[in-house]
This record gives sequence, C-alpha cells and structure tokens, in this order.
Amino acid sequence: MTTIEYLIGWRYMCGKKHNHFISFVSLISILGIAIGITVLITVLSVMNGFKEEIRSKILDVVSHNTLTSIDGAVDDWETLKDKLEQQPGVEATAPFVEMQVMLMHDDRVRGAYARGVIPELEETVSNIVGYLKEGSLETLEPESYNIVLGHTLAYTLGVNVGDKLTLISPQVIITPAGVTPRMRRFTLSGIFETGLSEFDRGVVLLNLEDARLLARLDDKVSGIRLRLDDLFRSPEVSQQLNLEFAPNYWITDWTRSHRNFFRALEMEKLLLFLIMVLIIAIAAFNIISMLVMVVVEKHSDIAILRTMGMQPAQVMRVFITQGCLIGLIGNITGIIGGVLLASYVEDIVTAVESATGFKFLSPDVYPITEVPSQLMMDDVIVVGVLTFIMTALSTLYPAWRASRLQPAEVLRGT
Repeated sequence: MTTIEYLIGWRYMCGKKHNHFISFVSLISILGIAIGITVLITVLSVMNGFKEEIRSKILDVVSHNTLTSIDGAVDDWETLKDKLEQQPGVEATAPFVEMQVMLMHDDRVRGAYARGVIPELEETVSNIVGYLKEGSLETLEPESYNIVLGHTLAYTLGVNVGDKLTLISPQVIITPAGVTPRMRRFTLSGIFETGLSEFDRGVVLLNLEDARLLARLDDKVSGIRLRLDDLFRSPEVSQQLNLEFAPNYWITDWTRSHRNFFRALEMEKLLLFLIMVLIIAIAAFNIISMLVMVVVEKHSDIAILRTMGMQPAQVMRVFITQGCLIGLIGNITGIIGGVLLASYVEDIVTAVESATGFKFLSPDVYPITEVPSQLMMDDVIVVGVLTFIMTALSTLYPAWRASRLQPAEVLRGT
C-alpha cells in the first residue's frame, strides 16, 4: 500500500476540521467496537475467575482421587492405605466413612452428608482446616462425639460452638417396640465456611470411629481419599490404579465426580463468548453503512482520483484503510479498557455493593459470594484478532463499490 492511499484513508476517517479531528460516524463505530471488546474481555475474565475459584475451593475439600469398594465397604484399609502411598504420584491418603444423616436441634431438622475422618490424616488430603471459622478438627477425638458443621448448616439449625444437637443415622435398631433409627447426641465443636454453599450447608465432619459406630461398619471404612502431587494427572492415576486394584476396588477422580459442573461452566463461557462476539459483529458491520455513506459523499473525489490515474484496486485500498483504522483504534481502545476493567472488577463490584447495600451474589443462591476475575492473555489475543478480522471483512463491500464507480458518469452528473 502506497503512502497516498494511507493518507487519503486517514483523512476520510478523520473528517473535516469542524468535526473535532474525527467524524461523528467514525467515532460511533470506534466506540461500538471498543465497548464490545471491553465487555467481552471482562466477561471471559470473570468466567475464568469463577471456574478457577470453584475448582480451587472444591479441591480444598474433596480428594483428587477416591478409592471405594465394589462391596460398599473397604476391609483391612491400613494395608491398602500403605500400598496406595507407594504408588507413583500419590502424596497422601486418608480413610473416610460416609453416610446420609439428619441433624436435629430443637424443632429444626436438616439433612446432611456426614463424613467420618481421622483429623491428622484428613489434613493431608484436604485444606478444610484453612476454612475453619471456629473450633478445631483436633476436637474430633474417638468417642468424644464432637461434630464440625458448615457455616450455613449451623446457622440454619440455630447452633453455635458448644451447643448440643442430635444426629439421626439411616441405620436402624430393632427393639421390642419396633424399628427405630439410630440417634446420638453430638456437641458442636467447630464451624467451617468454604464459600461453596454445597459444602457449607450439607457437609458434617465427625471422628472416624464415631462414624463407623453409627454406620455399623465395625473395623471397615467407606473408602480412602488420595491426594496427588499433580491434580491434573488425576485421570491418568485413576486409570493406572484401576488396573492394579481391580476388580475389588474402584478409583474415581475429581474430573469425573464434578464433570457435569465444569462442563456446564465451559458451555456457559462458550455461549457468552458467542453472544458477545455477535455484539461486536454488529458494531463491526456498522462500518459497512458508514463506509457506504462515505462512498456516496466522496463519489466526486473518487472520480477525480480515477481521472488522475488511480487504479480501482488503489481506490479499494483507500476505503479498506479507513475501515481498518477504525477497527484498529476501536480494538486497541477496547483491549485497554477490557484489561483495566477485568483487573479491577472485583474492587468495583465491592465498592458498588458497599455503596448500595445490594449483594450481587447471594450465598443462598450462588456457590461463590464474591466476583472473581482471572485475565488470560490467550482470551485477549483471540478477541483482538477475531475483531480485527471481522472489521477487515466489513470493509470489502464498500471498498469494492467505490472501485466500481465510473469517473465519466460521476463527473457528467455533477
């Protein structure tokens, strides 16, 4: 492209001097593209933040891999635990007992998922200790009948640390009076808050021995939780362990147990990306109408340039330059705005919540109560390149139309 074509394209974009350096139509087109890119980058960053925040929180309270028995209970778990810790990639293991229970305090009753653990071993496979607001896991001693609840569950039951509550097990006792459920009084010795409503409202921790007594498992456990040195190798490790411990045991990993959830997040991110791309496309296609208007306005100038020897391809490049400059300026402005907004969206949302008293993410509805953001340069590059391509394509028709003007017909009509 020669210098004259670039200069003419730049002048057409800027308009006349009384338009304050840039024409109103060009400004609107630039703003449309910039706003679309800013919103798209921010939305993608928030979606990335949600995914990473949820994944980190989930992996803080669930295991990377879990071994369970085909029979429903694992016997001789101490030997099995030692064998698992000798496997490549396995950092730590911990047994657990799980069951569905009912918790009762005064006239309030709630269902929950009870997990019996050995506190010192549980700390090696999860970070639940880091989310304790009150109390300690060390209080979960054998036959102490202490219990640790999630914050939301404790609030719903109306209990605080030190209060007594009744745990009702699905196991039953046959008495002369009939079949009755197994019940036991527990003392609340700790409260945790992960920020994930699924756990804060539905998970109960108690000592492994107390849980085995309620579940009537004798010296068995429900399974063994594993922590790996690389959580992203969980599927690979599961496959290796299944080959070694089959057919009596089955190993699953966090990518399977939460597959639908993370797949839904990816699908939601993709749909939001497509919607926002359509908005940017509308802004980019506004360049078509703007360039068509410029072609109509400048048809005399085009005819004069053609009579001075400018070729149709050069005329096309004039208007392609104009459209690409608009797209480039809008692109750069939008990327800068998107990066800045994505970097400070958490502070902005916090400030708005403080000023209005309105909570955007209610803990009763959403698993995360804050608005996270994780800016990824890959997303910024994809958005920038895709937007510029759409902008460049939108210039082709008006530029082709300008190159088709016949100088003789235009000058004869003037």
